[in-house]
Parts: sequence; C-alpha cells; structure tokens
Amino acid sequence: MGVPFVPTLGYAGSDVIKDREDFVLAPNPFNPEETVVVAKAINPDVALFHGTKGDLQGNVLVSRDGEALMIAQASRKVIVSVEEIVDKIPQDDTDGTFIPGIHVKAVVHAPYGAYPTACPPYYEMDDAQMKRYLEASSSDEAFSGYLREEVFEPGSHDGYLDKMGLRRGERIGEPVG
Repeated sequence: MGVPFVPTLGYAGSDVIKDREDFVLAPNPFNPEETVVVAKAINPDVALFHGTKGDLQGNVLVSRDGEALMIAQASRKVIVSVEEIVDKIPQDDTDGTFIPGIHVKAVVHAPYGAYPTACPPYYEMDDAQMKRYLEASSSDEAFSGYLREEVFEPGSHDGYLDKMGLRRGERIGEPVG
C-alpha cells in the first residue's frame, strides 16, 4: 500500500506485542479513548512463490491463502515458479489467488516445484519425504546430510526429479482439489 505502518486486528490486549518490536500500541485517531495495534510495513527485496499456472503476460495463480497478493504488492521483486505455463489466465479464475503480471518480475516453469509439499490439483504431499525432512531437521549434522543428499548431489531440479522417481508431467497419486 506504500504506507509505513498498518493497523492490525486481533492483537490488542494480547502478549504478542510484548515480543514484537514491529508492533506498537497507538491511539485510535477516530476514538482517542481507544488504542489500536499498528505494525511496521514489511517490504521484502524479493518474494518467491510457487503457483499452479503462469501466463505469457506474467500473470500467475498461487495458493488461495489471500496473503500472496499482499506480499507480492509489498515486495520489490517477485519470482514465481509454476506447474504449467498457459496462454492466458482469466482474472476471475477461481483455482487460486490471481497475481497480475505488473507485480511479477519472472515466471519460471518448474513442475513439482513445491514437492515434497502439495500443489493441488497437481499432486498431494509426499508424507514419507516430509517425515524424512522433519527427522533430518533434528540436528545440524543430520540436516547437513539431508541437504547434501537431496539438494546438492542431484545438481539440478531435473536431477532431483529423477532421484525422486518423478518425470515432468507425471502426477503423484490421484489429483486433489
């Protein structure tokens, strides 16, 4: 929105503001007897998303969480990897949150770009792979081994897909959604 701070809902009276330097209590300008919580604006240099579709104009569809568009608008650069590139995404497409190309610096075709998490309707989460990741997160040594084996040794996204037994265009299980 181009503003230095925004009022937030749901934090007044909570302990959250005690631990957050970017949240402060301020008088409500419309009712001086009331205070509101305001949060410092966040303006990331780069935002990375994975979405379902991207088109030739740079428009993308990402998850339906609603925050993606706001994050894209606040970021200096937005890069989105997508499952597929299509000719044109209609703005009223209901399969996700539409982010107009004016906010997107680059769209990258990366099938299975969200794997091992899910990307409905393309594939579900790979529970076994996620369990392996969580177990590896238990120590620095285990996680270093996981990164070496799963990220560095495959050498590329295609190498990783080959390692996981996935081919571009294949689905994991049945479509979801």
